[in-house]
Amino acid sequence: MPQDNTHAEGDRKPIRIWVDGCFDMMHFGHANALRQARAMGDYLVVGVHSDAEIEKNKGPCVMNEDERYAAVAACKWADEVVKDAPYVTTLETLDEYNIDFVVHGDDITTAADGTDCYQLVKDAGRYQECKRTVGISTTELVGRMLLLTRDHHIRGTRAAGSPIQGVDREAVANFSQGSKPAGTLTGIAHYLSTSKKIVQFSSGREPRPGDRVVYVDGAFDLFHTGHIEFIRRARELGDYLL
Repeated sequence: MPQDNTHAEGDRKPIRIWVDGCFDMMHFGHANALRQARAMGDYLVVGVHSDAEIEKNKGPCVMNEDERYAAVAACKWADEVVKDAPYVTTLETLDEYNIDFVVHGDDITTAADGTDCYQLVKDAGRYQECKRTVGISTTELVGRMLLLTRDHHIRGTRAAGSPIQGVDREAVANFSQGSKPAGTLTGIAHYLSTSKKIVQFSSGREPRPGDRVVYVDGAFDLFHTGHIEFIRRARELGDYLL
């Protein structure tokens, strides 16, 4: 059984949270879910499903399991990553990692047999919900790529002259929306990223006098493990990364 290395104020028992998922093409929605979950407790354990588990219950991933493990481990709110987490969350798993309760978005995740993946923990009263980030999901990103347009972030545009004008846009839109539609056409950004929100995803500190400041830039589109490794190496070159 893992050591309880969490910290809490005073004599209060530290609250250990469990979040699990595929985390394929890890994006802002995933990070925002982990941020919300971490705020509910003191220590966040993130379970990541294996390629085999996802293939059996949902279908193939875009990223392989090692890439997905690395992407989750790089998130500032993940205190611990559990590889090959079961697709259906069990009480045995929670007890093994000293978990108090599970956090998941306000949408239903089902296994291959159609059952709720979290029904067991819901029945045990060890389940909490966080808000799903509207308009961003792995399926939505795949839908944007299938459209192959330059204006898929702009409402009402129709990509005249697109090389795939013959593609059934309604079918692609339905594909991208998943089980909980967020809009009428894939690619519309439904969330508003403010400076106050963005700063939560950084260290939130200013460089100190004498710090060696390193600057990098890029599009960082479809943020992946290559980006993560590049940023990690850049950070090693100095004291503060901008």
